Amino acid sequence: MRFNIAIDGPSAAGKSTIAKILAKELGYAHLDTGAMYRCVGYYSKLHHVDQKDEDALVAMMKEMEIAFDSDGHVFINQEDVSTEIRQNDISMMASNVSVFPKVRAHLVNLQQKIAANKGYILDGRDIGTVVLPDAEIKIFMVASVEARAKRRYKEYLDKQIEADYDVIYKDIETRDYQDTHRATSPLKKAEDALEIDTSAMSIDEVVIAIQSYISAKLG
Repeated sequence: MRFNIAIDGPSAAGKSTIAKILAKELGYAHLDTGAMYRCVGYYSKLHHVDQKDEDALVAMMKEMEIAFDSDGHVFINQEDVSTEIRQNDISMMASNVSVFPKVRAHLVNLQQKIAANKGYILDGRDIGTVVLPDAEIKIFMVASVEARAKRRYKEYLDKQIEADYDVIYKDIETRDYQDTHRATSPLKKAEDALEIDTSAMSIDEVVIAIQSYISAKLG
């Protein structure tokens, strides 16, 4: 039996990393919904579209084709933007554009169509509550701001992306506030989600915890 897995949580909690590993082990497809919002933020910056103009963003999105390959690369209109959308300023832009209901509706509709046939792992901030409320497995990953800032800083350095730890820390705090206080689909734990605090956990420990939960819940 194939099923869908929803992984939610704040910025830099490790959602995408865990989702990719689980997808590989289960033979499922990983859909990084956060990357979609990053694409919208990046494309609006590239084409000088006002990120405070909801209708302008929606019009722009109609000209965008967002795609993923099996290696996790992200494409806009067939151009690989995997590195560009991971810059720290794009993270904040993703948060800026995600507050608009029409932007979210456009991407949520796309995400639901993709996952309709089951066998997908989606990570984001409103997967278990809005995108896939009927997902068989729901995980809510949390971690302290300090732990998340350290991870994001290391991630940038590993990818040779210029980074400042203090800036990353403050940006994560800001994004947490924006994500939990926006009017449309705020970040929150689904009632039937398993919460995992990954602050002091290794990647392997998180994966094992989720696998154990899946086995216990679905057999």
